[in-house]
Amino acid sequence: MIKETTKKEIRKEVFKRRREADPAVLASDSEMICRKIIESPQFQKADSVYVYMDCKGEVSIKLLLETAWKQGKRTAAPRVTGPGEMKYYYFHSYEDVKPGYYDIPEPVTGEEAHDEQALLIVPGVAFDRNRHRCGYGQGFYDRYLAAHKEHPTIAIAFDFQMAEEVPAGTYDIFPQVLITEKEVYTA
Repeated sequence: MIKETTKKEIRKEVFKRRREADPAVLASDSEMICRKIIESPQFQKADSVYVYMDCKGEVSIKLLLETAWKQGKRTAAPRVTGPGEMKYYYFHSYEDVKPGYYDIPEPVTGEEAHDEQALLIVPGVAFDRNRHRCGYGQGFYDRYLAAHKEHPTIAIAFDFQMAEEVPAGTYDIFPQVLITEKEVYTA
């Protein structure tokens, strides 16, 4: 459990842990997390799934995407479209994404996603048991979720990303569910 108290300190500690983590363990834990999502009622009911494109040691969503595609669900991922703004775009395979903002893979398709009921998978640097989220500090997801309130949301993280307490601000949006390889936290 991370004991740091500021978001900056928490980010620094999690980035260190991700760099030091065994890639085989991260892959195994990612699959476990994805299986929990796939078995969830939110995923089962969803026609569309909005994901993040994992990179730099984040929970891999590969199994989640492959399952969504096999089940005929539409998938979308964010693309930064302007200062402080991101929009979701549909994509159908890994061939539809290329490195974008900060080298994070982004869809290169032109089909903007508008399914307000889509299950939205939320990334984060760290979380606490109350689902308070420490992101990367740009506010993209908080702004998006403030404007698109109907999405069911599931955040995912490795257990080593859990903090005793993540400082929460007025504009922070908390996911409805948080899944790690060890626990499921709900409202």
